[in-house]
Amino acid sequence: MMAENIFKKIIERRIPAHILYEDESCLAFHDINPQAPVHVLVIPKKEIPTHDQITAEDRELIGHLHLVAAQLARQLNITDGYRIVVNCREKAGQSVPHLHLHLLGGRIFSWPPG
Repeated sequence: MMAENIFKKIIERRIPAHILYEDESCLAFHDINPQAPVHVLVIPKKEIPTHDQITAEDRELIGHLHLVAAQLARQLNITDGYRIVVNCREKAGQSVPHLHLHLLGGRIFSWPPG
């Protein structure tokens, strides 16, 4: 059973989100605290609390999340440069215990990140 968190509530439509994409396995929506002009979260509907808990059976799902992110980058016209970020656990900045990709674009990014 999925832990009660904001992403579960968005998946279940108990709280609103500006959804850009949805299919049977994932959902993508604008981040409510954007860190770039374009900041979209791509989340699996399957319960996976953090990146280090993915398994071999998740390989197709993880690939699909990246394909959706690439499709959204084209749709949002950020193909001149964007960043995909996956934070793993709190020390790395993960604030919601549900695996998610951050698709960030629309500005120049520096290296190394934070």
